Amino acid sequence: MYIYLSTTPEALIASMLPPKEFGSYFSTGTKKMNKSQAIFFEVDLAKIESLIDMNSLKRRCVPKPDGSPKNSVYLSVYKVLEMIPLSALKSLYLTTDNGHTLELKKTPYDATHEVEGRMHLYQELCPVNPLIASNLLPAAFMKRLTDGSTPIVLPKLFFAELKLGDLATNPLKGSVDYLPFANVGHLKDCLEVLSGDYEKRMKTVNRIFSGSLLYRTIESGFYVGSKDEIIFYAYPSLAELESINYQFYRSI
Repeated sequence: MYIYLSTTPEALIASMLPPKEFGSYFSTGTKKMNKSQAIFFEVDLAKIESLIDMNSLKRRCVPKPDGSPKNSVYLSVYKVLEMIPLSALKSLYLTTDNGHTLELKKTPYDATHEVEGRMHLYQELCPVNPLIASNLLPAAFMKRLTDGSTPIVLPKLFFAELKLGDLATNPLKGSVDYLPFANVGHLKDCLEVLSGDYEKRMKTVNRIFSGSLLYRTIESGFYVGSKDEIIFYAYPSLAELESINYQFYRSI
């Protein structure tokens, strides 16, 4: 039995399917009639047993009458990320809309590798999902939104850093030719505001997430945490991705 924390949409799900099979099922359905991305963590069941009804889980997550595995049993759809301890999160899985899944393992987070003086673009994914431009480094961005220092406070946050290209170091005159975002003009305006206002640290680029993340635009990777506790899932370069998981690479 496996436990998954889906982030789009947020839900805690039990399944008899291993991660890559679950990703394919979750994104395309049993008859391949659906078509949507899936982003989910595998969760260590031993670390959350006290948080869920184990008797109900064991009764519901059983093989179907024909002997095939149970695809999904929903355990919770409300405040799931807030409920799950960070220590219970295992690998992160990204699935394309045609069912190809990439595993990202936890990577030791080393803040000394962060480069000051750059702009960043963060796609928040759970529990909220606006697109945010910021001059804060990932760890500082995480802390700012979860430590209670601002009027808007989140218990935990899961987000991805996206590519900005030339705009990361030259928001005023950097080229936008290779950025695939539909609202690139507004994005540049937001970065210009941040570069000219030394007190402003974040600017909302998009209030509503489309539900589809452009995997080719991911920069450093994915971050999940609260305050000073942060878990990092490094994202491979496109060249690395082609050799690691060619089917996933071809699908993005």
